[in-house]
Amino acid sequence: MTESAPLLSVEDLSVAYSQSSAPAVDGVSFAVAAGSMTAVVGESGSGKSTTANAVIGLLPESAQITGGHIRLGEVDLGALGASTWRGVRGSQIGYVPQDPGSSLNPLQTIGKSVAEALRIHKRADRKSARAQVIDLLAKVGIDRPQMRADQFPHELSGGMRQRVLIASAIALRPRLLIADEPTSALDVTVQKQVLDLLDGLRAETGMGVLFITHDLAVAGERADDVVVMQSGKVVEAGPAARIFSRPATDYTARLLADAPALKTKARHTATAEDSQADSSSAAFVSVEGLTQVYARNEDQVIGVDDVSLSVQRGTTHGIVGESGSGKTTTGKALAGFLTPQSGRIRIGDFDTADSVKGNAARVRRRDFRRRVQLVHQNPYSALDPKHSIRQILTEPLRNFRIGTRASRAGLVAEALDRVSLPTEFLDRRPQELSGGQLQRVAIARALIAGPELVVFDEAVSALDVTVQAQILDLLDELQVELGLTYVFISHDLAVVRQIADTVSVMSQGRLMENGPTEDLFARPQTHYTRTLLDAIPRPVMLHGGEDAKNPTPLAAAER
Repeated sequence: MTESAPLLSVEDLSVAYSQSSAPAVDGVSFAVAAGSMTAVVGESGSGKSTTANAVIGLLPESAQITGGHIRLGEVDLGALGASTWRGVRGSQIGYVPQDPGSSLNPLQTIGKSVAEALRIHKRADRKSARAQVIDLLAKVGIDRPQMRADQFPHELSGGMRQRVLIASAIALRPRLLIADEPTSALDVTVQKQVLDLLDGLRAETGMGVLFITHDLAVAGERADDVVVMQSGKVVEAGPAARIFSRPATDYTARLLADAPALKTKARHTATAEDSQADSSSAAFVSVEGLTQVYARNEDQVIGVDDVSLSVQRGTTHGIVGESGSGKTTTGKALAGFLTPQSGRIRIGDFDTADSVKGNAARVRRRDFRRRVQLVHQNPYSALDPKHSIRQILTEPLRNFRIGTRASRAGLVAEALDRVSLPTEFLDRRPQELSGGQLQRVAIARALIAGPELVVFDEAVSALDVTVQAQILDLLDELQVELGLTYVFISHDLAVVRQIADTVSVMSQGRLMENGPTEDLFARPQTHYTRTLLDAIPRPVMLHGGEDAKNPTPLAAAER
């Protein structure tokens, strides 16, 4: 922090929701200096997003500021009226919301969405706005920006939609940027591009950044100061180098110990010798020459191109790569949600090359659906909001004709207990549970049918580090207990290193390399893999800095 007055000053802020007696934010104080980044970290429900929404004046109607002050320079933001706020948002304070899926107008091209702020604040006419939009899209790492500007949100991946929101937020070069989990949906290389862009804007324009994140590695690498929140309060704040090397509270030490990028060792340590031994036996999952091409108008987009890989029974195979690399297409093919245009997939005794027709084919497909399950990235959209947890877990039992009506209640209770959730959750609906709890329900639903293979598509990317660690531990325990085989798709290489025995690296639909996890991380064979590994955030305590002589917070966590 600098000696001059801070750009943003939050003093003793308290926020309460009308339906709750306990404050969501309780006496929070911190500052953001011009040209610096202050990261706010903590578990889900700690008050991070509520604090950010209070700063930009976007609290829901059910919430109100009950105490404290928020100042942008000398301006008291709490005293601004609605009309004044409209002039401040965008031009003075930019905002990147957490959920790109609900933050873009589905009926408007992304070019028009990004240009909207420029037109509202009269920074460009129609012709010049187009040129500025294309430049902004290119800056945040969107390929073919001229084409993308004419596409609608549903035609872009989640990571691309997040980049569009960042482009909109920085369009007017605001003095302060509030970024609420802006990189959680991005692969490591695009994340690095976006963070480098924010660093460049901070250096060039003096823009301050309030960075809300559950990714402690990003906070440790990029932030000047870190604010740690728990249950609406600040439990610790200070320079990032000090907090990451010498956490003052057990809570902070536990957060750091749970962060995959800060682990002292991986959970799995498969070696090349192990892999060669495994390859002598028949693989449980075998993919040979998988190819899938999508048609988009007159263009063809390669989903996957001649991909081959194998997975041994009872192991975890990670698939990593940038957005658009073919990871999800491969996962969908494995889970039976698309039929490969060419190539062959064998899972156990099921083979896509088998020519089975009629009723026998329907029975075989039903058997396959039971044996192979998919856990999606977003449990909020994967679980029916109108159904109770009991109904959600009972549905696969009914569909696969497992058990009797009387015995299914016991199977449902057992499934919920397996993922460490209390039975009183059975009569709740998805909106009454946290993101981590919902992901546990999604895992329970996938396991209740008794599968042999589970495909996880970015299943922990949106979770805070503590819940993420709990889910990864749970998956390990269930794999040992039930003899499950996993395919784990993720853009988070630190998580993959922690959970996977073997890894495939994909780029633009092609398989770049694969092998035992530790071998690949220690001795990458391609330039592309080395680029991915180099983009992994490295907190200041791990690559030098003020407190580099104290290299790990884990000792504090073990006290």
